[in-house]
Amino acid sequence: MKNAVIGNNKQKANLIVLGAVPRLLYLLQQETSTTELKTECAVVLGSLAMGTENNVKSLLDCHIIPALLQGLLSPDLKFIEACLRCLRTIFTSPVTPEELLYTDATVIPHLMALLSRSRYTQEYICQIFSHCCKGPDHQTILFNHGAVQNIAHLLTSLSYKVRMQALKCFSVLAFENPQVSMTLVNVLVDGELLPQIFVKMLQRDKPIEMQLTSAKCLTYMCRAGAIRTDDNCIVLKLDHDLKHAHELRQAAFKLYASLGANDEDIRKKIIETENMMDRIVTGLSESSVKVRLAAVRCLHSLSRSVQQLRTSFQDHAVWKPLMKVLQNAPDEILVVASSMLCNLLLEFSPSKEPILESGAVELLCGLTQSENPALRVNGIWALMNMAFQAEQKIKADILRSLSTEQLFRLLSDSDLNVLMKTLGLLRNLLSTRPHIDKIMSTHGKQIMQAVTLILEGEHNIEVKEQTLCILANIADGTTAKDLIMTNDDILQKIKYYMGHSHVKLQLAAMFCISNLIWNEEEGSQERQDKLRDMGIVDILHKLSQSPDSNLCDKAKTALQQYLA
Repeated sequence: MKNAVIGNNKQKANLIVLGAVPRLLYLLQQETSTTELKTECAVVLGSLAMGTENNVKSLLDCHIIPALLQGLLSPDLKFIEACLRCLRTIFTSPVTPEELLYTDATVIPHLMALLSRSRYTQEYICQIFSHCCKGPDHQTILFNHGAVQNIAHLLTSLSYKVRMQALKCFSVLAFENPQVSMTLVNVLVDGELLPQIFVKMLQRDKPIEMQLTSAKCLTYMCRAGAIRTDDNCIVLKLDHDLKHAHELRQAAFKLYASLGANDEDIRKKIIETENMMDRIVTGLSESSVKVRLAAVRCLHSLSRSVQQLRTSFQDHAVWKPLMKVLQNAPDEILVVASSMLCNLLLEFSPSKEPILESGAVELLCGLTQSENPALRVNGIWALMNMAFQAEQKIKADILRSLSTEQLFRLLSDSDLNVLMKTLGLLRNLLSTRPHIDKIMSTHGKQIMQAVTLILEGEHNIEVKEQTLCILANIADGTTAKDLIMTNDDILQKIKYYMGHSHVKLQLAAMFCISNLIWNEEEGSQERQDKLRDMGIVDILHKLSQSPDSNLCDKAKTALQQYLA
């Protein structure tokens, strides 16, 4: 049975359903059973308890706790250890009521007596105490039965597990309990006072769990007034550990950033953890650059969630400290912070308005002039998000702050990402007719020049597709159309791309033509005639036979404009 159930929850459940628990408990309590048999029974029961919470409930229903506590009266150490191990597993389960440890008044003193038997009895009993000590009543019972004196010497045990469980005991005993805290101050272990031992356990070479638990003990003692907050041994230690605390916070933020990077449920859990957002936001103004960077990374990871952008990020006004960080920070922080700003500027984000009002346009235009390509990309990307479905005033602000010179520089940037995002910005600026006409009336000449240069240059398909989409937007304007119709060079380029081997480029060129020949618009007849003379109709007939259904449909729709 033991070998069948180890690590196999299905087998554990099967044995429980088959009624193994009452039989095992019967053998465990039979006086005629050998100690070896009783020990084996306790081991199997312990393994069953390590399964699901339902397994533990089934064991509790069979009154396993009184049976195991009875087993502790045996003189055999191996059997006692097996019973304690099983009790430890049951008591650390969330479904077990802690009160079951305190029902029989003889149990606690007997457990205290067993502490001296072996390192296993020490580890398991301390673990049971630390899990079952919930509130002042339990603290008083354990305290009155000599928990402090019996457990103190275990802090110097050779076994790390024993030291750790003893430390956890002290942290639950001292929690909001002045009586225990005042006693702990004066306890001597091997000639050393307990607070000094706790301070030693804070050292950097100790495992994190030990450092955190000893810090809890000292904190509770300080709160209870048992240790002065200016106590030299603690102040020096905390001073020394401030740097380490920074490293711990940095590690925590990094971990949250990694966990939340691609999982919406985990992002939700992190954000819903009490005070978590406040802690991360506070991290943005830390003195340590590494902690600030890790906090920004963490927020950037969480900002990938649409729901959180709409709720938590607004509730905590994350944009305020973020804008502050962006004013004056090293490049490594700026890259992550500006990347996060891109998310906060998406059209559904409620932070978009206040960010705009706090001078983001100038700040982002400044980033586009950085030597660092990552900052240039993020600056232009954020402006692109800002311009999406924006009001005319915002678009005008962007163009004014950015300047046409800078726009041209970005369009000839050696970094492909910068070029693509700049084209994306132009496309977003040139959307909705009144905006298209307005912008083209002031910047038309320069924009047409830029478009020509890109279509003539050695660029990949995506770049050319974006550029043709910008032309299609211009062709959708009312007065802006003329800038294309009076530019034979551009018209020849559109014609060329209609016959290109790549469907994406053919489709984008088709959009330009459709917008130029649309019947219901003024001057459509003249435009149709000019394009017919250029041979566009012949190309449309050819494309209407295309194997690509999308291209074929678009060509047929365009031909109907000529027939109408």
